[in-house]
Amino acid sequence: MSRACLLFRVPMAHPGDASGVTALIAEGRLRADEIVAIFGKTEGNGCVNDFTRPFAVSALKAALAGPMACSPDEVGRRVALVMSGGTEGGLSPHFLVFARREGVPAMAGSKRLAIGHAFTREFLPEEIGRSAQIEATAGAVREAMEAAGIAEFGDIHFVQVKCPLLTADRIAEAAARGETVATLDTYESMGRSRGASALGVGLALGEVKARALSDAAIGHDLGLWSGRASASAGIELMRNEVVVLGNAAGWGGDLVIAHRVMRDAIDLPAITGALADAGIAADGQLTAGQAERVVALLAKAEPSRAGHIRGARHIMWDDSDINATRHARALVGGVAAAAIGRTDLFVSGGAEHQGPDGGGPVAVIARI
Repeated sequence: MSRACLLFRVPMAHPGDASGVTALIAEGRLRADEIVAIFGKTEGNGCVNDFTRPFAVSALKAALAGPMACSPDEVGRRVALVMSGGTEGGLSPHFLVFARREGVPAMAGSKRLAIGHAFTREFLPEEIGRSAQIEATAGAVREAMEAAGIAEFGDIHFVQVKCPLLTADRIAEAAARGETVATLDTYESMGRSRGASALGVGLALGEVKARALSDAAIGHDLGLWSGRASASAGIELMRNEVVVLGNAAGWGGDLVIAHRVMRDAIDLPAITGALADAGIAADGQLTAGQAERVVALLAKAEPSRAGHIRGARHIMWDDSDINATRHARALVGGVAAAAIGRTDLFVSGGAEHQGPDGGGPVAVIARI
């Protein structure tokens, strides 16, 4: 089998603007049935009530239903639609469109960008942020790995998960059945869901041991983490959508992916290291030509729970006006933008069990 993973980065004028995606089809740059996943950075607050995420999902489903010759709901069953809310600071709203094209000759003796995706079953509210979500996510990661033809854990560089959260209605529905939920705080449920999802990735990739996992560990045992997991919670779904990205033989094209783990929010060397691993070595900010080779940068952002960055106090957890993850996205987004020389970067907030406390994975997809 010969195939290639294609990736297009298109801007959005607002969360319902799917015109950049449909233009790719109209221009003949890809076919609708080749689309595997779409990641979106939308300009909402990234919190429980961020409806820019479902708005973008709805717009994409409606826009792709015609070209895919199916219903909008069927689009959602075929394509992983991963919307990450929050473009604080200078981050630019945009979509990343991943497609798989068959019949492209593989690169003999080389590995190229590979993609696989899978969905879990829908969760009950009482399963969100608990062990059931860990186990189901691990199963979906293994399924996505198989779909991508990636056999070695070391060839996987980024696993993006879209996961659900709890709302007051969902909590009440569980209570009506006599069930309890992981937390009654809907915002905290986002972190619990992200954390359980990340631990599922870590379990599947051998980064954490099954015996160390429990409901009590989720969100609390900071020593358990994956260096390749990225989880984003949203109100628009009740299942986990998993996209595995790595390099594999049997794939063609001119894209590769590399990753490092940022030890804190200002770990610029981790970003430049990932760039170098992807074949782009630079002394300082990338030149315009080098920046053009970076098709996507994906990173996680999380304020350290200790309240310090390299010994200096930060106030991200103490600001009652602006949510801590919003501060973190702006901070990491600024560091990454300074490195790349561009602001349309996929920086996602909330890195529970995704890298060490205060840090997180960063991945670069670049053209050879």
